[in-house]
Amino acid sequence: MYLARQTARFEKIDLNHHTYHLRRWGNPNAPLLVLLHGWMDASPTFQFMVDALQEDWNIVAPDWRGFGHSAWNAGSYYFPDYLADLDALLTYLSPDAPVLVAGHSMGSMVAALYAGIRPERVARLVSIEGFGLADASPEDAPPRYARWLHESAHAPHFAPVSSLEAFAERLVRRNPNLPLDHALFLAHTLTEPDGQGRWRHLADPKHKIINPILYRLEEAKACWRAIRCPVLWIVGAGQSDHPLAHGVLHTLDERATCFADLQRVDIPNAGHMVQQEKPLEVAAALEAFMRLGR
Repeated sequence: MYLARQTARFEKIDLNHHTYHLRRWGNPNAPLLVLLHGWMDASPTFQFMVDALQEDWNIVAPDWRGFGHSAWNAGSYYFPDYLADLDALLTYLSPDAPVLVAGHSMGSMVAALYAGIRPERVARLVSIEGFGLADASPEDAPPRYARWLHESAHAPHFAPVSSLEAFAERLVRRNPNLPLDHALFLAHTLTEPDGQGRWRHLADPKHKIINPILYRLEEAKACWRAIRCPVLWIVGAGQSDHPLAHGVLHTLDERATCFADLQRVDIPNAGHMVQQEKPLEVAAALEAFMRLGR
């Protein structure tokens, strides 16, 4: 199994009356870098990238509510809650100065919206495979609300995992470029024993309930246009069948025009989980970009 070079430290804090779990690496007196994970993931997703960084950083990565070791919601999950949680986290970590922020997938979608809503709070932004979702049509609303009502009334669940090796093998099947030792590390950090000789995923099954609120691309674009800080897109340039890529990749050039100061780095032979598959390349791109904002 992968042996981490940088040992993580842990902290529990209250954000918006919600218990949040933070994972920290590096020198507390170094420049602050906040890392935001994606959907159905957690803060350990950044371990390999953190180990590849060459400079001194004070790194903080939360487990979003309902993921990892952070508290679950009583009901469904809604995207604006993550914006409020990020606002509270940055106020806790750096109340008086803008912050260097990097996110993956859902985490970078939250960060990009936030950087337009509170442009004074983000100094530089790295978006790793987080370019928004496919646009929705108003006609999608009736069936989507109906599906949400049905799924809310029938509690979802995760099937138990028979072994950590089985979980790791499933990760590799979904991400063929993921090294097996990385997959085994993630299997250990993204699950916990269920008390019956099996393992369960450290995520609230209610995340599987469809979001009843349609994704409106024009609203996201308006937020992106309001961003004042430099932005770096890191793109997994290999083949990916991840659902977040559907209806998005062919519109990247159009979406890129919304950002006033945008750079792009493509990572060859990497899919959506590029920070797990190619951490050396992602770390180099992130560090070169963030160095200018230190």
